[in-house]
Amino acid sequence: MLIGYARVSKSDGQDTAVQIQALKSVGVDRIFEEKASGRRWDRPQLHRALEQLRPGDVFVVWKLDRLARSLKDLLTLMEKIDAIGAGFLSLTEAIDTTTPTGRMMMQMVGSFAEFERAMIRERTKAGLAAGRQQGGIGGRRSKLSAQQQQEIVEMVTSERRSGSEAARLFNVHPATVSRLVAKSRQKEVTMNGPK
Repeated sequence: MLIGYARVSKSDGQDTAVQIQALKSVGVDRIFEEKASGRRWDRPQLHRALEQLRPGDVFVVWKLDRLARSLKDLLTLMEKIDAIGAGFLSLTEAIDTTTPTGRMMMQMVGSFAEFERAMIRERTKAGLAAGRQQGGIGGRRSKLSAQQQQEIVEMVTSERRSGSEAARLFNVHPATVSRLVAKSRQKEVTMNGPK
């Protein structure tokens, strides 16, 4: 069975008529239409279409970008389709995983995606290492200034405020307050020795 999926974004004012015509022209038996962003995973019609797939079926789209906006998301969906034992066909790009050539194309795409992920990891590690050499510690910047952190620790340790009150006052998660207080106590123990 050929199962089709047609999607347009809500914001662009398009309709799925061109896609549906193309899907019908290749004999698609059932078409699922959706108006949603390609970046979203919570697309009910996409999930319904995937649930209909059986071994030997073919999932058909007009263009790859109708299915996913990123290579990573596309490959995740391809893995789901492959795990079911179904094929995949993109009409515009002429990718057909029911043929040896189409399977080879998707393997090449997967290899490029893996290469891209490895390069990103390598650049991130190199950037963090360079930052550490220049005195940085990496990671996200703290939402709180050093003075605010000190105020939180002081008010919680002096018991003027509870941890949750301090968190509300400074608009942070209570776990952030707990970490600051624990870090401060650890520093005190290191400097003064255990009591």
